[in-house]
Amino acid sequence: MANKASLGNYFEDLTVGLKIVHAVPRTLTEGDSALYLALTASRYPLFCNAEFARDLGFIREPIHDLLVFHIVFGKSVPDISLNAVANLGYADVRFGEAVYPGDTISAETEVIGRRESSGGDTGIIWVQTFGYNQHRREVIRFIRWVLVNKADSANETGPAIIPSTPNEVAIDDFYIPQNLKLSTFDGRITGGKWFWDDYEVGERIDHVEGMAIEEAEHQMAARLYQNTARAHFNAHALKDSRFGTRVVYGGHVISIARALSFNGLENIVRILAFNGGTHTNPTITGDTIFAYTNILEKINLNRDDCGALRLRLIATKNLDPYTENIEFKVADEKGRERYHPNVVLDLDYTVLIPKRVRSEQ
Repeated sequence: MANKASLGNYFEDLTVGLKIVHAVPRTLTEGDSALYLALTASRYPLFCNAEFARDLGFIREPIHDLLVFHIVFGKSVPDISLNAVANLGYADVRFGEAVYPGDTISAETEVIGRRESSGGDTGIIWVQTFGYNQHRREVIRFIRWVLVNKADSANETGPAIIPSTPNEVAIDDFYIPQNLKLSTFDGRITGGKWFWDDYEVGERIDHVEGMAIEEAEHQMAARLYQNTARAHFNAHALKDSRFGTRVVYGGHVISIARALSFNGLENIVRILAFNGGTHTNPTITGDTIFAYTNILEKINLNRDDCGALRLRLIATKNLDPYTENIEFKVADEKGRERYHPNVVLDLDYTVLIPKRVRSEQ
């Protein structure tokens, strides 16, 4: 009798044009939100202060933007990356309607590209995933590419099809809530002194603190996100891997770095987009994460109450860029430029932030 359990899809199974409706839509709860805040130490008040959220035009405090991203990502894992070696990067990530406790989130994915690796035992798959609420309104969409094992290295997989991905999310594709009210934004709630007007292109903000990732915390996070990729769970299977242990889900590293970035960017309201991002090196239990942000662009949204900032968030492990010198990229033994081994994240993203009210200018 055949085994009824799914072994997941391999590179050979993920053909361009394949569309998948992922199983097990998830109703998000106040408990999910509270656990996420506990695991990441995120302090942005929009996601934990109901009165503040209502003052800004939200129904109540929404589910954190990144928790929505992780949940939709997690829905896709059993079909896309159960047999993955690593998630490599993101593009065209658009954050849509706010998600509130009680909303039910579903996910769908289309395979948009594939290329076999030179070694013949793996290949890169490009997919576009959409997340919807119970009203079929889009809450997020993203493109990601992932290195996936082949079932058999001898299998012929056809020509490479590499999709074109945008370098940035266009202003017209930003989702800004219709009822958003930022003209009376109270910086005393966030503790932040700085608004859209105060940041300068080229400015670097060192976020000063570091956060160690503990075994229990990152394992609980992966379970919260229902991310069942073997790389994060199966210690027995990974004991002979090049890392010798489970690796931390890269999205959780984004959450930790984003939480650290509160210091210096306190008045950010929500994430509008990821323009692009790369997990540059793995993170494992015991690593301490640090972060700094470069201001890439100030975007005028033709509103009096808010604007957008394009940011580059860099996360490092076990090396504090505020107090220690670090070369962002270095040459490997063959002279090729590579990220420094202590750099774990390079994320280009865009956020919504209030402008300083006229009486304060």
